[in-house]
Amino acid sequence: MLKFTPIFLAIVYALGMYYVSAWRMGKQLDKQSTELADPKLKKLTDRMATALDLPRIKVNIYEVDPVNGLAAPDGRIFITRGFYRKYQTGEVTAEEMSSVIAHELGHVALGHSRRRMIDFSGQNAIRMALSMILGRFIPVIGVWIANTLTSLLAARLSRQDEYEADAYASALLTKAGIGTDPQKSLFRKLEGLTGVQVGAVPAWIMSHPKTDERIAAIEKLEAGWGTPDPR
Repeated sequence: MLKFTPIFLAIVYALGMYYVSAWRMGKQLDKQSTELADPKLKKLTDRMATALDLPRIKVNIYEVDPVNGLAAPDGRIFITRGFYRKYQTGEVTAEEMSSVIAHELGHVALGHSRRRMIDFSGQNAIRMALSMILGRFIPVIGVWIANTLTSLLAARLSRQDEYEADAYASALLTKAGIGTDPQKSLFRKLEGLTGVQVGAVPAWIMSHPKTDERIAAIEKLEAGWGTPDPR
């Protein structure tokens, strides 16, 4: 029984760290965010709300510069100020911005925050177990191998979440009459908008799928739905 104690403690520690991190993030978001008030975007979010049979979809602006969308652990949806500026300057259309909101709604609806808590605690236990086992046979480097393997597992699980949120967004955008074209066109812009060269990074170490793979997955969904390809 004692040999499992370190792993159990690792799981408890990971859960504690997750809740502390979520609490801190919630406090930071409360302090650095305001509700988005944009008439054009509201028309699109209202259409999505109708498709979901909701009275409204509340979106918040998070006052930071990086280009990103965020689904908080408490279910709130955020667009960063940096992303909103891209919309204001015309680099991103209202429909493309609505696809970001739909994607983040997908993370909330599919329970990805809760799943990440479970995944994080499980990965911490795996890291601890591998470090103990490999450390016996490969001193020093064994811990590095354990950390690398669990990081690759985390990236794989994160990519799975992104595909699922993409699929949710595609279905919602289609039902709301917005369509998936803005979603796909935004993916093609993301490298330029964020400055992150996704195509230069091997897929197996990325937390997000590659652009062409995300678009291909959406088009596969459309083919199954019988949605005509605009090309």
